[in-house]
Amino acid sequence: MQLNLIQIILVLIIAFLAGMEGILDQFHFHQPVIACTLIGLVTGNLVPCLILGGSLQMIALGWANIGAAVAPDAALASIASAIILVLGGQGKAGVTTAIAIAVPLAVAGLLLTILVRTLSTGIVHFMDAAAKEGDFRKIDFWQIVGICLQGLRIAIPAGLILAIGAGPVRSLLSLMPAWLTDGLAIGGGLVVAVGYAMVINMMASREVWPFFAIGFVLATIKDLTLLGLGAIGLAVALIYLALSNQGGSNNSSGGSTANVGDPVGDLIDKY
Repeated sequence: MQLNLIQIILVLIIAFLAGMEGILDQFHFHQPVIACTLIGLVTGNLVPCLILGGSLQMIALGWANIGAAVAPDAALASIASAIILVLGGQGKAGVTTAIAIAVPLAVAGLLLTILVRTLSTGIVHFMDAAAKEGDFRKIDFWQIVGICLQGLRIAIPAGLILAIGAGPVRSLLSLMPAWLTDGLAIGGGLVVAVGYAMVINMMASREVWPFFAIGFVLATIKDLTLLGLGAIGLAVALIYLALSNQGGSNNSSGGSTANVGDPVGDLIDKY
């Protein structure tokens, strides 16, 4: 697909905002499901990019900055893979390849993140000097410069991909043999599963599992069967038992004596 000038400008603006939001983290433009959806919206490929963003979001759920360890760059992975998907013109068929391409792009974005943060340490010294002078305008100026560097970290690679054009990208994707594309599809699916498994491993507890089961069943609401309804009933029963135990312990510790025969009712009255 060939993009016109207005679409290119809008894509670069989205890329710039995604880079800034990687630090600001206020409007979440750097999150894959938002970044890819916006790219799809301005380029007329909403559905494929939305599918790509949702899949990448499942991967990025397991990424987090812990201590001095910096997580892979979800913003660059989202923007670059969405642009490649659009330029490739494969639609939904190209989503699996784009997912597989996004993972190494995220690692490459990690290097760019470290580079920009290293440059930002020099900006901090300029801000310290401005603070000694009591010049708040300079402090604001260098603050804006530092944030803009984060935006350029994503906008420049996005611009380079757009400069290559749809033709070379489409030719490159068409040169990929079937065994490679199938392997990328399988690998991309595994990465999504691993990312979601990491999140479940962090949040898994006896209290959370019933809600996870309910959400899993409701996700297949179009094909809801008696087995699904049974899973919902079992989950609700486990939630009731957990609340009953909690309500019973509250009553035994000198809480309200109202609704003594219904511990769950006691909890509802309390909150």
